[in-house]
Amino acid sequence: MTYRIQTFNSIAASGLERFVRTHYEVSSECSKPDAIMLRSHNLHDHQFDADLKAVGRAGAGTNNIPVERLSEMGVPVFNAPGANANAVKELVIASIMMAERSIHQALVYTKALTSSGEALNREVEDGKKRFVGRELPGRTIGVVGLGAIGVEVANAARALGMKVIGYDPSITVASAWRLQAEVENASSVDDLLNRSDFVTFHVPLVDATRHMINEQRLHAMRDGVVIVNLSRGAVVDEGAVLQGLDAGKIKHYICDFPTAATIAHERVITLPHLGASTVEAEENCAIMVADQLRAFLEHGHIANSVNFPSVELKRKSDFRLTVSHFNVPNMLGQISQTLGQSSVNIQHLINESRGSVAYTVIDTECVVEPATIEQIASIDGVLRIRQL
Repeated sequence: MTYRIQTFNSIAASGLERFVRTHYEVSSECSKPDAIMLRSHNLHDHQFDADLKAVGRAGAGTNNIPVERLSEMGVPVFNAPGANANAVKELVIASIMMAERSIHQALVYTKALTSSGEALNREVEDGKKRFVGRELPGRTIGVVGLGAIGVEVANAARALGMKVIGYDPSITVASAWRLQAEVENASSVDDLLNRSDFVTFHVPLVDATRHMINEQRLHAMRDGVVIVNLSRGAVVDEGAVLQGLDAGKIKHYICDFPTAATIAHERVITLPHLGASTVEAEENCAIMVADQLRAFLEHGHIANSVNFPSVELKRKSDFRLTVSHFNVPNMLGQISQTLGQSSVNIQHLINESRGSVAYTVIDTECVVEPATIEQIASIDGVLRIRQL
């Protein structure tokens, strides 16, 4: 069987090479794709083909993908958490150093010098006095969100001698194991913000994380705080941040999502969405997502999906069914009964759920006839069925 992969944006060649050409057709102009692979392309207005089985985002955030609509179609959306973690970590540390050592302002100052000789030496010395900075050891950084990126940032800050406070009510066991023991757990976002000299955000943009920095919270924060936002622009209330900068409450704001207002402010360091823009990160993300799409298309396995449960089942036969369905009672009973009535014996199965969506993988002793597959597909609540 040949699977069709439609690509949007420029995907690293090292990722596309994971699709064996004898079994995959990869193209930006692919019609009726089995899967879509993209980076930042906006899919919210995209008309998805009925044959679409999966979407893979070569990055962490999925705000450019209509996840809920795809869930209703029974289509898992994959991403690449952690593949760009080192790239973002490095940029966070660089941003903090830029702010505390006035590197950006010093560069602008130096580039504007036009004199020479002793006059130039005097101007250089003036700049040296003007841009006196502060060192990082002993100062406190608050890390909001302790996923793959947040953990990397927290551990790197500890290595620089900083005190680290972290907050993540949904931290995973895997992240907790990787986090250095010296990282202090904040009791709330407000607790973290009130005790930090630097704050950095590594969270998705959802209702709970929108405007985490607002006018009310700014009042309770330390004077001269440095805020780093390489997560999503709306994680902070831009108007409140600009007011905080003008009032001297915020020393610097570093963001990866420039707007006309932030670009114009002298104490805002704006970057053109550079967080994951390294050759290594783009390759890591592309490889991870390509492997996940292959595992799903070929074996029905799910890993790192933002809307479906993680599922992996070692094959017990050459015949496999995968069923995406709503997480409702007696679904497994109806599927099993339909197979039994068609004299299909189940060798092995697994069923997992995530919120309102569930996913079932079934290995059978024989091929399942199209009529039986149609019967299962017609069960109320079944979203999609595939035979592999």
